Amino acid sequence: MRMSLPCKRIAASAGIVALLAATMAGPAAATGHRPVQRALDTVVAAGTPGAQLTTRGYSLRSGVGDLRTGAPMPWRGHFRAGSVTKPFIAVLVLQLVGEGKVELDAPVTRYLPDAGTGAVTVRQILQHTSGLPDYLDDVVDVDPETLRHRGAEPAELLAFAMKHPPLFPPGAKWSYSNTNYILAGMLVERVTGRSVQAELGARILRPLGLRETYLPVRGDERLPAPHPRGYLPAKDSLVDFTEFDATIAWTAGGLVTTGNDVNRFLSALLGGRLLRPAQLAEMKRTVPRDSGSEYGLGLGKLYLSCGKEFWGHGGDIIGFATLAFASPDGRAATVEANRDPVSPAVHANMKATVDAALCAE
Repeated sequence: MRMSLPCKRIAASAGIVALLAATMAGPAAATGHRPVQRALDTVVAAGTPGAQLTTRGYSLRSGVGDLRTGAPMPWRGHFRAGSVTKPFIAVLVLQLVGEGKVELDAPVTRYLPDAGTGAVTVRQILQHTSGLPDYLDDVVDVDPETLRHRGAEPAELLAFAMKHPPLFPPGAKWSYSNTNYILAGMLVERVTGRSVQAELGARILRPLGLRETYLPVRGDERLPAPHPRGYLPAKDSLVDFTEFDATIAWTAGGLVTTGNDVNRFLSALLGGRLLRPAQLAEMKRTVPRDSGSEYGLGLGKLYLSCGKEFWGHGGDIIGFATLAFASPDGRAATVEANRDPVSPAVHANMKATVDAALCAE
């Protein structure tokens, strides 16, 4: 999101950021992971204070987690996952499909009669083929300081989107819209009669032992320790945006987690521990997306330089950018940077880091 921010800033010129990009790696870097470390260093060199890579076997870090103190990225640090939230929510919906409580090709209005989404189906919201406008388009140019403590209720976010006409008829093509996953979260709550936080805990987090992952409620603005600071670019400086009411993203992007937890989730998902075979197959049925890659139901498919197939998602939310992918054979890697929005070069270098980590195994 591109935003202007007339508020107190933390000085962080490009030159200072470059100076702070010194590598700070764990013992793994000295035992055969130098190419991966070099790839991670390019993420910082491209313009983010710090970055961390977590695989199922080791972690690496680069740059700083706190521009004020110069402290490094903390090991096992918590961060805001952005749209890496979406696979978690898609799993909840698909579990309900497997239990016969939801039909993938039924209209969303069967479960949310007041949604006003017409013929849009459950499958189409999970796959971003609904044609629904993205509610974030209504807040993208808002001064972020007005969003920091604002928060939102799901119905309010949906109302932002529904003020606008559909982008295209349902199913006609692919277009990423965060509105889809607000609807998915509302659907989970309506069908189960419980909060999405309760369903996440009962169905995914506790069974997998993901103790560092949760979806914040309104008013919960702080990250648990340890965590890096998250920064928002504003002209020639960076603003500390760590404290933030992320219910403005809710089930489209509000999750707080760690690299270890994301890797365990993706590995369990692809290993068949969260979904029945029929629902996992549906999740992996893809359509072409506008970037030339493929998208299933809350899960993207990526082919890396080693020619192997990986599944996962990227995430961007004010202060944090994330990329996480895994394979059915147990390999998984998550890289996060403590700045967002970031440049295309940062995104490209994050992908290169994931590629270097996963293809080296």
